[in-house]
Amino acid sequence: MKILLVEDEARIARRLERMTRDFFGSRLEAMTICDGLPPALHALETAPPDLLLLDLNLNGQDGFDLLKSVAAGAFHTIIISAYTEKAITAFAHGVLDFVPKPFTEERLAQAFARLTKTTTASKPSNSLQFLAVKKQGSLVLLDIKDLLYIKGAGIYTELHLQNGKKELHDKSLEKLAQLLPASFERIHKSYIVCLAQAERIIVHEGSSYQLLLKNGELLPIGRSRYKELRSKMG
Repeated sequence: MKILLVEDEARIARRLERMTRDFFGSRLEAMTICDGLPPALHALETAPPDLLLLDLNLNGQDGFDLLKSVAAGAFHTIIISAYTEKAITAFAHGVLDFVPKPFTEERLAQAFARLTKTTTASKPSNSLQFLAVKKQGSLVLLDIKDLLYIKGAGIYTELHLQNGKKELHDKSLEKLAQLLPASFERIHKSYIVCLAQAERIIVHEGSSYQLLLKNGELLPIGRSRYKELRSKMG
């Protein structure tokens, strides 16, 4: 794992580095520390991390400017900040967690643990509201209410919208599963669906299953996910 820490207070940066190294141990491949936006942007462009740890007040500069510019990145972001009034906005734009200052080692470890959990119980109470996609060199925010389903495409994902359009996102299906609210269900290794758009389950001979969407599309259902999906759909 490669981690980028953006924190302008040297004392806090050292504490965060120690706690991070203690938690990840040998899983930590590299850790880069930046004290401002320009070096952080350079680090993100030259060596994108697996995890960004970001303060929101960086020598008077707004760390949220950095968050907005990387909202569509393939990595997760954890905010560590005293500006708790910005938590709802941060969650809406897709951060994995918001750790308020002053923080404890236990609270930071809880945030780190979310990297390997995809259950609803592990998700933050403030839900994702937008997904940022890169289009022609800029970021466009898509309201997740417009999502029909998400299809895995290697290290990327395809966002299928209710209007029939399709957008490509840099985050993997696994990473998006950690962020999406409980109204989205993983029905197959390659599909996440908005349950409000599901019509019914179709059972075929040989124990194969498909999900019929309200727009008429059929999506495969993994055998291991059939019972849970049937329970949630009543």
